[in-house]
Amino acid sequence: MIDLFIRAAFVENLALAFFLGICTLLGGSRRVGTAAGLGVAITLVMVFTVPLNYLVFHGLLAPAAWTWAGMPELDLSHLSLICFIGLIAATVHVLELVLDRFFPALAQALGIFLPLITVNCAILGGSLFMVDRHYSLTESVVFALGSSVGWALAVMALAAIRERIDGPDRDEASRSQALVFVAIGVMSMGYLVFSGVQLA
Repeated sequence: MIDLFIRAAFVENLALAFFLGICTLLGGSRRVGTAAGLGVAITLVMVFTVPLNYLVFHGLLAPAAWTWAGMPELDLSHLSLICFIGLIAATVHVLELVLDRFFPALAQALGIFLPLITVNCAILGGSLFMVDRHYSLTESVVFALGSSVGWALAVMALAAIRERIDGPDRDEASRSQALVFVAIGVMSMGYLVFSGVQLA
């Protein structure tokens, strides 16, 4: 399972290999503290929703999932996208309520990006990859943890770079949004070195 975690976090990093969740990556990476909170929020949501979506898919939506009810021909897999999004939205709403109640400073720092986690394609991509790759429940949990940790590391690394780019000693030209995209591209190329790593 460690190889699946490493592959999900580094080799197939959702942000830097598949460019999923890039809007949240850009918006939530201005400060390292905010990026760390966003990374934790993404991790919590993904680790909860990917296994939950696994159970929903294999228990209700997959072909032959209704064999126990005498309906083996029933196939509701075409509803998986809607169901996945609904479960993600519900999870994010609960997380938002918890942060508002117990961590108001973090909730305020995340601002509009907290509800936008609902439509973060990295989280939805995790559930869709889980179905497409036929992961087991345990593999789904490991994949969700690895993917979300990898995304969190990417957003925190980008935030650290942006704090240097946007520093008070920088002129307007060096604070360009284009430099942020260049930084993402360089980080993405840097992550390519992990693709050659072979785990025993």
